[in-house]
Amino acid sequence: MHQCPRCGLELDPGRETCPQCGGPLEPGLSWQPGQPWTSRSGPLPMGEYLKQGWELFKQYPWGFVGFTIFFLMVQVVLHRIGSVGGLIGLIINTPLAMAYFVVSVRLLQGHTPASRDFFTGFQFLGPLLLMTLVSSALVIIGLILLLAPGIYLMVSYLFASILIVDRRLNFWQALETSRRTLHPRWFSFFAFFLVIILINLGGALLLGLGLLVTIPFTTCAWTVAYADIFGLQSDYSGSVPRLRDQGPGNRE
Repeated sequence: MHQCPRCGLELDPGRETCPQCGGPLEPGLSWQPGQPWTSRSGPLPMGEYLKQGWELFKQYPWGFVGFTIFFLMVQVVLHRIGSVGGLIGLIINTPLAMAYFVVSVRLLQGHTPASRDFFTGFQFLGPLLLMTLVSSALVIIGLILLLAPGIYLMVSYLFASILIVDRRLNFWQALETSRRTLHPRWFSFFAFFLVIILINLGGALLLGLGLLVTIPFTTCAWTVAYADIFGLQSDYSGSVPRLRDQGPGNRE
C-alpha cells in the first residue's frame, strides 16, 4: 500500500488517480495551454496563478463585477438586520461565494457563463453549511487556545468548499483532503493567502471600489490554483456540474 501525495489516502498499487481527491498519481505533471490542469511539484507558482486569474477575469469582467456588487449589497443588508442577518449570512455566504469558482471554471473549460451559474453553490447548501460550521468552530477553538493552530487550520481549509462542489466530498472529507494536501507546502499557501489579502486591501483603499475588481480577480486566481493542484473532476458545461466519471443515474 502507498499513499496519495495530495490527500494521504492509502491506495492499491497501479492506480493512476486518487479515488478521494481525484488527483493524478504521476509526479511532476504540469499544465500546458489546451490541456487539463494537473498537480505541480516544486515551489508554488503564485505569479502564474495570479496571471492566469487575471486572464480569466478579463474574459468576463462585467459579469464578475456585477455579481460582486450584488454580493457586497447582500452583506450590507445582512449587517443592517443584526443577529438574524448574521445567521442568514452564515447559511448563504459560502454558496454565494462559490459563484466565483463555478463561473471561472466554466471559463477555464471554454464555456460561456450564464447568470444561473452564480447560484450553483446552493445545490450544495447542506454540505457547505456543515463545512462552514465545523471549520469555523475548529478555527475559533484553535485561535482561542494557542493562536497558531487556528491560523494553521484557517489556511489548510481554504479549498474545502471547492472540493465539495467539484468532487462531491462530504464536509469532513473535504476539510481533511484540503488540509492534507496543503500541509506539505503550508507556508507557501499561507504566503499566497497573504498576497491575496494584500491585493484586496489595496482594492479597499480605493474607496472600496477596487474590491469590485480585486475580489473576482483573486478568487479566479484561487480557482486556477485549485485546478492546478487537484485537477478538475466535474464538467461545468451544463446547468448542473456533473462528475466526469459518473453517469446521470450514478451521481451522489
